[in-house]
Amino acid sequence: MAKSGLESESIAASTVLKRAVELDSESRYQQALVCYQEGIDLLLQVLRGTKDDRKKCHLRKKISDYMDRAENIKKYLDQEKEDGKYHKQIKIEANATGFSYESLFQEYLNEAVTEVWIEDPYIRHTHQGTGKEQQISGLEEIKESLRNHGVLLELEYSSAIHDREIRFNNGWIIKIGRGLDYFKKPQSRFSLGYCDFDLRPCHETTVDIFHNKHTKKI
Repeated sequence: MAKSGLESESIAASTVLKRAVELDSESRYQQALVCYQEGIDLLLQVLRGTKDDRKKCHLRKKISDYMDRAENIKKYLDQEKEDGKYHKQIKIEANATGFSYESLFQEYLNEAVTEVWIEDPYIRHTHQGTGKEQQISGLEEIKESLRNHGVLLELEYSSAIHDREIRFNNGWIIKIGRGLDYFKKPQSRFSLGYCDFDLRPCHETTVDIFHNKHTKKI
């Protein structure tokens, strides 16, 4: 690795690990763990390209210290999940972008997920469907499309529900204040956020994330 490449990797590692420490000090442990892991990977790349023995010894010490802290955080988070005490909150500001369903949920979707339960009140806004009949028709089309990909969608309707909740059968529970309807109406079919939800402005809302190893169907 060229010297300039090593310097670049070193700067990147320092930046990510500095952020990890900041998040750690704010008790934002899940995000801190991700940054620690990314920073450690970057430091390992720097170590592999370093020839000076003194610098290599210094890097090994730093990597070991960060790995110890990351391992402690992981144990803490695992215990929080085990005890059903894990809670993470995300506040989405009005007009914020970067909160597509994929961005919000992908951290909690892994190979263990085989079932998802969604409870959401009736959707009424025009850009979501002009009425119950159109909504039902749209959901049936989605159901058929999913079937073609080996995914079974089961629909149940209720006039009594008010809560909004999403459960994955790997234990994650996500509660969004506005439910799945936290996006603003796109300005037009040609606006950047029409298809890419990461670019679509959001309504203000709060996302609460919990973990319970005994997650059951709603």
